[in-house]
Amino acid sequence: MIARLRGRIDSKGEDWLVIDVSGVGYLVECSARTLSALPGPGEAAEVFTRMLVSETSIRLVGFATAAERDWYGLLSDVQGVGPKVALALLSALSASELASAIAMSDAAMLARAQGVGPKLAKRICLELKDRVPAFAAAGPEAAAVSGALQADAPSSAGDAVSALVNLGYGQAQAGAAVATALKEAGKGADTAALIRLALKALAQ
Repeated sequence: MIARLRGRIDSKGEDWLVIDVSGVGYLVECSARTLSALPGPGEAAEVFTRMLVSETSIRLVGFATAAERDWYGLLSDVQGVGPKVALALLSALSASELASAIAMSDAAMLARAQGVGPKLAKRICLELKDRVPAFAAAGPEAAAVSGALQADAPSSAGDAVSALVNLGYGQAQAGAAVATALKEAGKGADTAALIRLALKALAQ
C-alpha cells in the first residue's frame, strides 16, 4: 500500500498529476482542490495517496493533506459514492466545510458537488453524522451551532445556513450568525426568522 509520495511534480492535467520520485513517475488522480493546492511542475511536493486495486487496474488517488485522504475514505464507504463522486465532493468542499455540512445535516451544501443529487446528499449526512468528529474539524463556529442544533430545529437551522451561503457568506460565518439567531429566537424558530436574525447579526 502506497500512502504517501514525496518528490517533484513532473506534470499536471485536469484531474491528475505525475510526481517523479527518484526517477519513477507515478500517475495520481486528484481533486481540483488538491491540484490547486500543490505546486507546479518542477517543484518539490508531498502527496498523500490512497491505492485503489481492482481486477483490471491499480490506481493512485492523491491528496494535499492527510485529512483529505481520510475524508475520501469515509465518503467512499457511503453507498452510491464511488471514487469519482468522492473526488467531486472534495473538489467542491474543503474538509472543514464537509464537516460543517454533515454536522448540520446541510444536504444542499453537499449537493453542490457534481454528481451529488439531493437523495445522495441526505444519505451522506445520515451515514456519516455519527462517524465524523465533525465539530472538531469544522472549527468553533460550527461547534457553536452544534450546541444549538438539537432536537427542535435542526432542519430550519441547516436551511438557514445553506441560504446564507447561497447569498455569498462563508460557511463558518453563516454558521456563527445562525447560532446567534438561534440563541435569540429559540429552537422553535422557522427558517425565515433565523435568516432574518442572522442577517441582522451579520450587519452589525
